Amino acid sequence: MRNEWSLLAPLGLALLLSSAIGLEREIRSKSAGLRTHSLVGLASALIVLLSAYGFSSVLSPGHVVLDPSRVAAQVVSGIGFIGGGLIFIRRDLVRGLTTAATIWVAAAVGMACGAGLPLLATATTVGHFVVVLGYPPVVRWLLGRGHEPRILRVTYEDGRGVLRRLLSVCTDTGWLVRRVAVDSEEGVTAVVVLTLSGRGSMNDLMAKLGAMDGVVHVAAGDDEAA
Repeated sequence: MRNEWSLLAPLGLALLLSSAIGLEREIRSKSAGLRTHSLVGLASALIVLLSAYGFSSVLSPGHVVLDPSRVAAQVVSGIGFIGGGLIFIRRDLVRGLTTAATIWVAAAVGMACGAGLPLLATATTVGHFVVVLGYPPVVRWLLGRGHEPRILRVTYEDGRGVLRRLLSVCTDTGWLVRRVAVDSEEGVTAVVVLTLSGRGSMNDLMAKLGAMDGVVHVAAGDDEAA
C-alpha cells in the first residue's frame, strides 16, 4: 500500500480544481456553487483513492483480484442523484442543466485526480471554463451579430404548454432567445417577456406567434401591435 501522505497530493489537487469550477458557479449565482462542487470533487477523489489503495489488506497474489473501476463506477451512478435534484421545470422552462453538468465535471475531475491523472484533470477544468465562459458570447455573436436585442411581450393561456411552443417557434425561425421573464399573471393568462436576437423578420415572427393556439396577444416592446 502506498504511504497515505503521498495520497494527499491528488486529494488536494481535486479540491483545488473542483473549487475553481465551483467558484465560477458561485460568482454567477447558480444553485450549486463553491461548496457543492468542492465537496463533490474532493469526495470523488477520495473514493477513487480508496478503491485503488484501500483494500490492500485483503489482497494476496493468486487469491483476490481487485477491480478499482467498480467503486469509481458507483460515483458515476450516484452523482446522478445530485445532478437530477438541480434540474427543475418552471412554466415549461428547464433550468439547471448546465449546473448539473458541472457537477458531473467536478466528479470526473475528482476521480481523475484520485486515479493519478493530474494533467487530464487540469485540462478538463480548463475545458470547463472554455465552455461555460467562452461559448455563450460566440453563440450570441454568430446568431445576433449586428442586431440589437428585440423584445416581445406575449400574453398566453397558462397551463397549456404554450411557452414551450413559443420558444420552439422562435428558435426554429432563426431567433436566439437571450432572456425569458414572466412579467405578470392575470387569472388563467400569463405575460412573458422575450429578449431576442437574430436576423429574421420580427413581423413574421409576431404573426406566427399570434396565430398559435393559446396565444392571446403579441406586442413588440412597449408597442401595442397585435
